[in-house]
Formats: sequence, C-alpha cells, structure tokens
Amino acid sequence: MIELVGLTKRYGAKLAVDDLTFSVRPGMVTGFLGPNGAGKSTTMRMMLGLDNPTSGDVRIDGLRYAELRDPLTHIGGLLDAKAMHGGRKAYHHLLCLAQSNGIPRRRVQEVLETVGLTPVARQRTGGFSLGMGQRLGIAGALLGDPRILMFDEPVNGLDPEGIHWVRNLMRHLAGEGRTVFVSSHLMSEMALTADHLVVIGQGRLLADTSMSDFIAENSRSYVRLRSPEQERLRDVLSSEGITATATGDGALEVDDEEPARLGELAAEHRLVLHELSPQKASLEEAFMQLTAQSVEYHARSAPAERAAVGGPAAGAAPAQRPPTATGTWGADWRDRSRRDGKGGRGSDR
Repeated sequence: MIELVGLTKRYGAKLAVDDLTFSVRPGMVTGFLGPNGAGKSTTMRMMLGLDNPTSGDVRIDGLRYAELRDPLTHIGGLLDAKAMHGGRKAYHHLLCLAQSNGIPRRRVQEVLETVGLTPVARQRTGGFSLGMGQRLGIAGALLGDPRILMFDEPVNGLDPEGIHWVRNLMRHLAGEGRTVFVSSHLMSEMALTADHLVVIGQGRLLADTSMSDFIAENSRSYVRLRSPEQERLRDVLSSEGITATATGDGALEVDDEEPARLGELAAEHRLVLHELSPQKASLEEAFMQLTAQSVEYHARSAPAERAAVGGPAAGAAPAQRPPTATGTWGADWRDRSRRDGKGGRGSDR
C-alpha cells in the first residue's frame, strides 16, 4: 500500500503539490489523472524518493522510500522510459539494477522474456525506440518482483499490440493482489484498465473514488427512446410522473430512470419502441467536466468551434474563402510576418 498524508511540494513561489492525502490500495489498478501541470509527476517522484516534500509524508508499506532495504523488491517504478545509459546494453542495464538490490541474475532473463525484449537484450539502449524503452522500463519495474508497482504513461510509443499487452499486464498484476498505480493521459485506455481513480488539479485532490462512481458523479446519464408514437409515449411517461425531453431527431431523453421500467411501461401500453438505449458519459467527458477549472493552459478555439458556439459577431463580413489547412493560426502568423518584414514562408527556416 502507498499512503500520502498532507503531501506538499513548493518550487520557490510555485505550489506544485498542495496537501495531498490519499491511499493506493492493493488488489486493484488505481488510475492517477490530472491535466498537464497538475502535479502528477512531482507526486510520483516524491513517492520514489526522487524529490523531497516541502511538508507531509509518503509511506510505502509503512516505511519511507529511503528506509526500504533493497527497494526494488518492495516497489518498482517507471517514470521515464529513456532514463538509462544509452551506451549500455539492455541486459547489462537490468543486471546493474539487479546487483544493486540483491536480485539474482536469472531474474534479468525472466523479465526480458516477460516484456518481449529477449531478441534485443544484447543491443545498446541508445538505439531503442520509445516503445522499446517503455518495455525495458517495465522490465526494470518488475525486476524485484515487488508487491507495489508505479507507471507514468506506460503506453507512450507502444503499438496497439503493446498497448493491449500493457493493459492485460496491469490487470494481471492487480489480480495477484499487488498495488498498481498508473498515470496516463489516454482516457479511453484508462477506462479499460483502472478500477479506482485519483484525480488532481493544480496540485489539489479533486476525486478519490471508483471508476463507475466517478463517471456517475461528474456526468449526465440518461435513457434515449424513439417510437413512431412519440406524443403518446410522452403522455404515458408524463402520467407516471416521468419527464421526457424531446430532441431534434425525433427521440425522447429521460433522466434518472431505469431502462427496464421504461420498457415495461411501453409494453404495458402497447407502444412500439424503435430505440431504448441507456446513455452514459465516457471517462473523458467526466474528466473534462471535473477538471475544467483546473487546466493550466487553454488553447485558442478553432474557427469551426467558435462558429458553433456563438457564430460570427454581429455585422461581421462573411468569410471570402474557407480556411486553409493551417487555419487562422497560419494566416495570423503570415500577416505578422509581412508586417514585421520577415518574408512569410521562408522565415521559419
């Protein structure tokens, strides 16, 4: 188990982590989410003793990281896939880690086989792709057969087969009763992997809950119905105290009702249904809803997005031609270049 109590980190005037308190429990995959700049990497570095907290404490099975004897046998971590000596061969990189933690040599070959790097074990890591570096980093985390594992963006650079493998590996490790803590920006992948979520924003804890509860609490779930007798269906629902909202495509949307009850009501009144479908938000939608006020950097809206939200300003002249692939950003840059006398296209060389 990993326990954080009042964990705080300041870099000068910058408050990177603000009084974080939560636990990462065994037997499940815990996802660690937050916008860029939220303090995720800083938090994970403090867990592994790479940064000292300004205040607060982190315990790994009751001990600080510095107090662990042979720490790789207690907790394995992957924070940076390229954090290895480029001139060293993959086998020797792992052998060095093993010897520093009292891990037998045979374990090196075992983890190389686990991550699929046996064919390149004698190659220098400086020539590895990002995906190969990720696999080697995961091998290093697994080397001491620890009960606690931490991974920061473990699927970066991996192909679909590799992503599928990592997902199954995480779930398998949690199924063995290990503590698995994973940070990622890939919401679709996290939705398939994590059982529990810890979400932070601007260094503060925003959520510590199960995946299902997080989505339910931070998004709208409803039931969508379509019938050739829409008005009659709406009257039946209204007579039962159920509010149905019509949509532009001929459907009705009902909040806070079980699909089974709605289907039974339709059958009871001999109403034909062409659609009865529960609609639930994705993890990404729920995450965006919760963290909307915690995003440090907001990109400028694209032209189509601005038009969809508010349309052209009153009295504005219509566009003379559609935007190019570079959009208005490219046009703005070229206009500034001409004004500054930088010569347009050639000035970015």
